[in-house]
Amino acid sequence: MTTAPSGQAHAVDCGSACSYRCSKSSRPNLCNRACNTCCRRCDCVPPGTAGNEEVCPCYANMTTHNGRHKCP
Repeated sequence: MTTAPSGQAHAVDCGSACSYRCSKSSRPNLCNRACNTCCRRCDCVPPGTAGNEEVCPCYANMTTHNGRHKCP
């Protein structure tokens, strides 16, 4: 378990969760980088390799500066 900047421990193993989430991505390095950023901020990664974002609203609602979805 890793420690969040707020001092709280992460309940999710972001590395493992994002590795699985991005396992079928055509751009796995980019996917993993974005996923890990989202996971650290939201402490959540939706199940599966795509979709299921309703499980994690923070993850689903995070956007880039251009207004596109940030999290894979």
